[in-house]
Amino acid sequence: MDKKPIIRVRDVMKTDFGTIDGIATISEALKKMKSMRTSVLVVNKRHDDDEYGLITAGDIARHVLAKDRAPDRVNVYEIMSKPVISVHPDMDIRYCSRLFANHNLVRAPVLDGRNVVGMISPNTLVLDGLYQII
Repeated sequence: MDKKPIIRVRDVMKTDFGTIDGIATISEALKKMKSMRTSVLVVNKRHDDDEYGLITAGDIARHVLAKDRAPDRVNVYEIMSKPVISVHPDMDIRYCSRLFANHNLVRAPVLDGRNVVGMISPNTLVLDGLYQII
């Protein structure tokens, strides 16, 4: 019987992710998203006892665009998701995939200790993770 190889989140996570402060405006977040060619940013912690947040293009569409709010008058902290579900870099991608399915996640920060070291998404799990298995 063949033993399936274990592929860890650290093997497939994206390490080029953007961050932003919660006090930034949505206009600033959009500029950063556009320049980095991403649809999600990690919202920095304000202090050691704080937690990370996430802001996505979907959040902006739902809470700013759809409500006809001015992007330069809305702050990231007003619409971000916080706290967010995070994963550990040593997690098996099969368990990570289950976590995404069970909680209907689009992205999750990868935390090593208390620091974000990467981002993971279902696309990354399938396209990069399964590719290593087959």
